[in-house]
Amino acid sequence: MEFEKLKPPDDGKKIEYVDGKLLVPDNPIIPYIEGDGIGKDVVPAALKVLDTAAEKTGREIVWFRIYAGEDAYKLYGNHLPEDTIKAIKEYRVAIKGPLTTPVGGGYRSLNVTIRQTLDLYACVRPVYYIDGVPSPLKKPENVNLIIFRENTEDVYAGIEWPKGSDEAKKLIDFLSTLGAKIREDSGIGVKPISEFATKRLVRMAIKYAIENKRRNVTLVHKGNIMKYTEGAFRDWGYEVAREEFPNTTVTEDELWEKFEGKQPDGVVVVKDRIADNMFQQLLTRTAEYDVLAMPNLNGDYISDFAAGLVGGLGVAPGSNIGDGMGVFEPVHGSAPKYAKQNKVNPTAEILSGALMFEYLGWNDCSELIKKAVEITIKSKVVTYDIHRHTGGKLVGTREFAEAVVENMHSL
Repeated sequence: MEFEKLKPPDDGKKIEYVDGKLLVPDNPIIPYIEGDGIGKDVVPAALKVLDTAAEKTGREIVWFRIYAGEDAYKLYGNHLPEDTIKAIKEYRVAIKGPLTTPVGGGYRSLNVTIRQTLDLYACVRPVYYIDGVPSPLKKPENVNLIIFRENTEDVYAGIEWPKGSDEAKKLIDFLSTLGAKIREDSGIGVKPISEFATKRLVRMAIKYAIENKRRNVTLVHKGNIMKYTEGAFRDWGYEVAREEFPNTTVTEDELWEKFEGKQPDGVVVVKDRIADNMFQQLLTRTAEYDVLAMPNLNGDYISDFAAGLVGGLGVAPGSNIGDGMGVFEPVHGSAPKYAKQNKVNPTAEILSGALMFEYLGWNDCSELIKKAVEITIKSKVVTYDIHRHTGGKLVGTREFAEAVVENMHSL
């Protein structure tokens, strides 16, 4: 593989993907992107933690720096150079910090572009409580969710045109021939939701639930209003369960009709909820939900909301998964006003690394990190976002990561 301005490491080995499985060496080459804003703080801090976890379990990560965002623009004159896409394709697994996308005009979201270009069709976000983190819930320990958000379609597909553009006028004129009445001064966007993309997402969610002994998968949609997009998402999701997992799934109705509400061992219950109702369900009936699968926009809203139940975006990890490829990143944004102040909480970036280790099959590494993070927070060695609620010892980004490393050595 040749790059325009990148030099791959001399050491380390590539992760391979053979017969639907990742083959991960003990010294994989893993590209990383520092990103913009607080990425400059949280990514270096996280890499130290990840290096320590790998070393303690007899492994080594060979890091390969690649570029996106402002750093890429300075080097390439392009916010997302082809080198970066090629490197992730070649090495299959990468970790990144947040990237800044201007609101309104300007270039399209870099994060969305990466996901769509690499066909990372599932945004997978675990949401769970870390003891010691302040939460608005009385029983935050009941939150233990895995959210599967479709990543390539819906209103985030980027199919839109501004008010007054030739494309918007043409589409408004065409839709008028179908009986639609749209004001001439409208911006126009299209919301595609396909059977193919829906089924592969729900398939991944159900497989995850079965393999990880989860109790249920909930399809979250607004099909009562958007019947042919989000309603279809629900219907196709049930089709996947019925046709591909007939012996390991039951619907919520079948649970009562056939089993009197008692869930059989080894069987996952598949159910659905209306998206706006799902917010209150997570607040008032938290423990009833396990794995959630949903279209793109719903997933964006609900995953951020769920993160708020357990302490906010500062502790929320995320991943974007395709077939044999994954990019791992925190849920939070770049927060440029806090950049390079050694102030912000690196937990979300650190836990995104732990999630990456789980994807590699390094569960021992992941558990080591999660335990060390929890010990650190429980001992009230915390950054400002948590300190303002709990008190304790106020530390910066680097110092928090160092405390996690120290606690890791004690395990």
